[in-house]
Amino acid sequence: MRGRERRAGAALGRRGAALLPALVPLAVATPLLAQEPPIEQGVRIGITYTPGLRPGMLVLASTYGERLDSVRAIVARDLEFSDRFEMISLPGGDSLLLGLTQISSGGDEAAGTAIPFVNYSLYAALGADYAVAVGPDADSARVRATLYDVRGETPRQVVRTDLPALDSPDFRMSAHRVADEMVRAATGEPGFAATRLLFIQDGRLQRVDADGADLGVISPPGITAFSPEWLPDAARVVYTELSDGRGRIVIHDLVTGDRRAVPPTADLLNYAAAVSPNGELLAFSRSGDEGTEVYRYNLARDCCLERLTVGRFSDNLSPTFSPDGRQIAYVSTRPGLPQIYVMAADGTGQELFAPFDYGVTGSSNAPEWSPDGTRLAFHRDVQGSLQVFIMDARSRAVRQLTSAGRNTDPTWAPDGRHLAFVSDRTGRRQIWVIDIETGRVRQLTTVGDARLPAWSPRITMPTEP
Repeated sequence: MRGRERRAGAALGRRGAALLPALVPLAVATPLLAQEPPIEQGVRIGITYTPGLRPGMLVLASTYGERLDSVRAIVARDLEFSDRFEMISLPGGDSLLLGLTQISSGGDEAAGTAIPFVNYSLYAALGADYAVAVGPDADSARVRATLYDVRGETPRQVVRTDLPALDSPDFRMSAHRVADEMVRAATGEPGFAATRLLFIQDGRLQRVDADGADLGVISPPGITAFSPEWLPDAARVVYTELSDGRGRIVIHDLVTGDRRAVPPTADLLNYAAAVSPNGELLAFSRSGDEGTEVYRYNLARDCCLERLTVGRFSDNLSPTFSPDGRQIAYVSTRPGLPQIYVMAADGTGQELFAPFDYGVTGSSNAPEWSPDGTRLAFHRDVQGSLQVFIMDARSRAVRQLTSAGRNTDPTWAPDGRHLAFVSDRTGRRQIWVIDIETGRVRQLTTVGDARLPAWSPRITMPTEP
């Protein structure tokens, strides 16, 4: 599970200095047509990529009304954001791509259901390798999405799913799940559209869909939230409530709204919580007069607080569990500047993990394991500028991902090829997403001051009533 240093952990340091995140509201939904243009309100969409590097993808127009047209629009954007396809469109719209409709007389499609006429030769001439059609199933409460293999001239996958009402809180997430299944059918791996990100803005914990829409506030008014993280079920979140130089860790159930503090009592500053992959253990940082250490708490038994590190005039903070739960990466100042260390989940075998060049690279912070455990993302000071890096866990080879502006606090998408991070490259701290396979970036938020993103696991069921 994730548990990041988020750079502010170093500032918390020895005596739990007060944290004052300054954050402002988020907006959504406007297009991006070039590389890093001036800021516009909302999510950047419509990015233009170099043709020929990825399979061509068409999303066929529909004539089935507002609800299904909304599904189609969400699916099209999700497919683009997956960075796995070259999205194909025509000047003046894509209504010509639908062609005629016909009535199925049986077979895989339900009898009597209108389906798109698939003009494979036209789609191939446009450069498409795949085409997606969204339409009603025989049951009008369900949606049918079909992925067509254009070169093979055959349907490749049909996905049928319940479709909530357009004004349902779960409508968009249902559409995101359809998109993820289309990605799976085309590539063998699901997309990451059916996910959300946590972040802090104006001291409040907020969440937003991976495409930048459906913004919502989680933390109650009157408190300052910090260092958010998801639990493995994606139905609960954990974060710190800051007050009078102290901080308590709270687990918040998104379905019921229930909140509980863990450990139950705390008179020090507890923050940067990480939950083990099985959901049974909590690792976190605790700052007091004697320094900052990493502690572990048994959530399953609601007991048994253990200290895993002993500072001896250094700070140890910001733990993150490996996906198998056997290791914890964390930040320690024992080399002087903060650097990334690793230890077994019981605190044994502590060693420097991420290599650095003394005098060349500075402090390293905010570690987070990739979903498959093969890499670690973090940010590092390079000649006075903070940049995002990833490290191969086996070879310890380090690769720099960013260079424009100051970039911090990376968090992995479930697909293991996208990272969200905070960047001030446009003048304000905002959340950006990078595809580490190609280096393509898109800006997720554009308003105010967004901080400390945390990417959820895939959401397979509604997380809110």
